[in-house]
Amino acid sequence: MLIEEKILEKKKGSKADFIIRIFVVSFASVVMAFNIKTFVHTGGLLPGGASGLTLLLQEIFSKYLGINLPYTLINLLINAFPIYIGFKFIGKKFTLLSCWCIVLTSVLADIIPAYTITRDTLLISIFGGLINGSAISLCLLMDATSGGTDFVGIYLSEKRGVDSFSVTLMINASILAIAGLLFSWDKALYSIIFQFASTVVVRLLYRKYQQATLFIVTNKPKEVCDAIREVSNHGATVLEGEGSYEHCERNVVYSVVSSSESSRVVKAVKDVDKAAFVNVLKTERVIGRFYQRPTD
Repeated sequence: MLIEEKILEKKKGSKADFIIRIFVVSFASVVMAFNIKTFVHTGGLLPGGASGLTLLLQEIFSKYLGINLPYTLINLLINAFPIYIGFKFIGKKFTLLSCWCIVLTSVLADIIPAYTITRDTLLISIFGGLINGSAISLCLLMDATSGGTDFVGIYLSEKRGVDSFSVTLMINASILAIAGLLFSWDKALYSIIFQFASTVVVRLLYRKYQQATLFIVTNKPKEVCDAIREVSNHGATVLEGEGSYEHCERNVVYSVVSSSESSRVVKAVKDVDKAAFVNVLKTERVIGRFYQRPTD
């Protein structure tokens, strides 16, 4: 009976978590659509990825063919293949939430009227990029994406162990190069500032695919290793050492964890050994087996 109650509680918690994720992703979609119709629209910028390509195609069809295509139609067509990658290789809930984000953002971008907050292109590039990065980060923190290159990037990072930054950079560079050739190099250059500001915010707020190295000097190596495994599901290596001041034996626990989990791991370590000395280092690259929590 107790086991059944625990399973039921877990299911309830899972449903509640999913509802929260839907709410946050919906809020992020509203912010992205508002950003497109204010900062991006006023500055004539291209935010990169699927959104940037959608806006670029809208401008090409409008300027050269005299056809005004809806944002929703183009954005959904562009995201069709990335959505397929998500369903097949990443996770169903992840992809469903991402689809909801793509559809809601697209529809709102067609419905919300254009509004000018400022005409200073530099301010538009910086603050538009900051808002865009914040909205994308909210989606990523809820295990969803805003679509396009995010699907490809997560697939390459999670399934192939490839640094997706270079792939995303090439796609965005191609979009900006086409925009510069067809329209204005000023627009392309300001779009680079927009994308840089957006990327900085995402890298600051979303750290799932970044790693941190922990060196922990402790007299309770087993308890510390157990705490690391319990919080992050990562193992650890115990090194034997000697304290140079007191010339007594010390154990050093070495482990690499996700940067997003490092704070919780440090707290768990301090809970089992208040005297532990913890050094957290940014990890440049990990080669070998490294556990990543699966995307649902």
